[in-house]
Amino acid sequence: MTLLHYQRRPSSAVRIGNTPLGGDAPVRIQSMASVSTMDTEAATEQAVRMIEAGAEYVRFTAQGEREARQLGVIRQALRARGYDTPLVADIHFNPKAAAVAAANVEKVRINPGNYADGVKSFRQIEYTEAAYTAELRKIRERFVPFLELCRKHGTAIRLGVNHGSLSDRILSRYGDTPEGMVASCMEYLRICREEHFPDTVISVKASSTPLMVQTVRLLARTMEAEDMHYPLHLGVTEAGDREDGRIKSAAGIGALLADGIGDTIRVSLSEPPEAEIPVARKLADYIRQREHYAPVEAPDTCLSGFRRATRTAGGCIGGACPPVVISDHSQGRCTIDRAGRPDFIYLGAGNAAGSSAAAGGAAIPRIVDADCWTNQPDTCPCFRAGDTDRLSRCSAPLKFVECTGGDLTGDRIRLFRQDPSAVIIWDGRHPDYISEARATVCRLREAHCETPVILRRRYRETDCETLQLQAAVDFGALLLDGIGNGLMLSHATVDSGVTDGYLFSILQAVRLRISKTEYISCPGCGRTLYDLQTAVARVRAATSRLTGLKIGIMGCIVNGPGEMADADYGYVGAGPGRINLYKGRECRLRNLPEEEAVQQLVQLIRENGDWK
Repeated sequence: MTLLHYQRRPSSAVRIGNTPLGGDAPVRIQSMASVSTMDTEAATEQAVRMIEAGAEYVRFTAQGEREARQLGVIRQALRARGYDTPLVADIHFNPKAAAVAAANVEKVRINPGNYADGVKSFRQIEYTEAAYTAELRKIRERFVPFLELCRKHGTAIRLGVNHGSLSDRILSRYGDTPEGMVASCMEYLRICREEHFPDTVISVKASSTPLMVQTVRLLARTMEAEDMHYPLHLGVTEAGDREDGRIKSAAGIGALLADGIGDTIRVSLSEPPEAEIPVARKLADYIRQREHYAPVEAPDTCLSGFRRATRTAGGCIGGACPPVVISDHSQGRCTIDRAGRPDFIYLGAGNAAGSSAAAGGAAIPRIVDADCWTNQPDTCPCFRAGDTDRLSRCSAPLKFVECTGGDLTGDRIRLFRQDPSAVIIWDGRHPDYISEARATVCRLREAHCETPVILRRRYRETDCETLQLQAAVDFGALLLDGIGNGLMLSHATVDSGVTDGYLFSILQAVRLRISKTEYISCPGCGRTLYDLQTAVARVRAATSRLTGLKIGIMGCIVNGPGEMADADYGYVGAGPGRINLYKGRECRLRNLPEEEAVQQLVQLIRENGDWK
């Protein structure tokens, strides 16, 4: 695999009904139903809506044997209407339900964290080697008969590890870490290989985008070291809804797809499941365009990764400073959103400090054309790459230099290395923006140049959702690599206040800069016993101005307390119309009526001094 030219990770082919996965198959799109399998009509209708939206697999949760058996009825109803899309059963805690599902659907997803280990209690347990080995034997005893059932019925499986549902056994040995998630998966994968069961798919998911990306990359390396090539399913769990949910998913899934990792994807949104499909399709199509791009040339050091240390320029960019947001006011449509004020305003060529259209941005430093710079307060000069003589003579404490990939010659890099006040605004023009940026950073690192780099990209997409997704893929992947000390999104027609908001959402999605409330909300499924989408909207309306808080909104307790482990507060379904409220991992209020729960959540936040 190369990280400077898009190339799919080789994976083995898995039979899933009439829609194979991995191998030469394209990246498959899937979603999960939010209704109970016991409501045959509602389940069938929702599956039809998902299929017609483009879902290539449809997943249903099955809590018990009765719900798993009902999947066969739903499949027959779909076949009668002319739909043969494979169905997937989602199983937690219940090996008997998994066995029933194997006879009724084309694929069964089990969670290694709770398939054999049972319900976790977050207890630290000390295992001797003998006791740990005995636990592994117990897994084999339960898992091998299930594999034989799947072999008999031609059913594929997915080993779906969730960060929030690692077993007490794994947590006790590995902690709440990527290594623990990979270890949990590999225990089952090794059994699949020993039992010669090839129709296996894997996923490792988390609600934290950086954790999810780090873990999938570690799993891919671990499998490669053991000569395993099982296909991978990608997703960011509990991504949320609206703009934030799309950007969070695109940053994580897109970063991996751009590396060539991933054979099927699901964008988990707290919205109707059919709304997830077009988003996932746009992501997959955007990455697939890279198949036709020429490779990017770069030093051999690119093989060793991209994360680089940078010095601090002007006391605010690079080093340990969070990435900055530069608002491009050179395109004509310029406003400033008070909820996401940029750190700098870029005015562009030929513009002086007084020509900004942002009347309310007097306290925001302006980046002006070096020809117009007169050392006014709160202004910084911006040079072109060819103005090296003028750059070295300029006494400004902070100055910017616009560069494209071809501008970073040896002489210019040496000049940047010698000037502690310089910041590069790197304007990538190669269609594979990610690879070009990685190559640029490799050249800077090879020359021992620690000049901060602002990532700038120009977009033409006028559809807001498409623009959000593409920017989240390009900038999110690079930020997760450790590339970029700031962001700048340029667009000829979209207002700068809108694009600045996208940039702050991207920075929050990769956990590099928290500027607003973060909602960790699941999409809901057949286990959800209250109106999740309405609850998300009500919680958001009541708390959206609490900058920096993380609030989890979960349909049920299966993954809820675990997935929202790093959330400050949690709103978790406890039964029909009933809610439990959490402070961290501690349940503070139980079995509240749904109509009172949001008010009680607000009160809980206030009582703990976090209403800020």
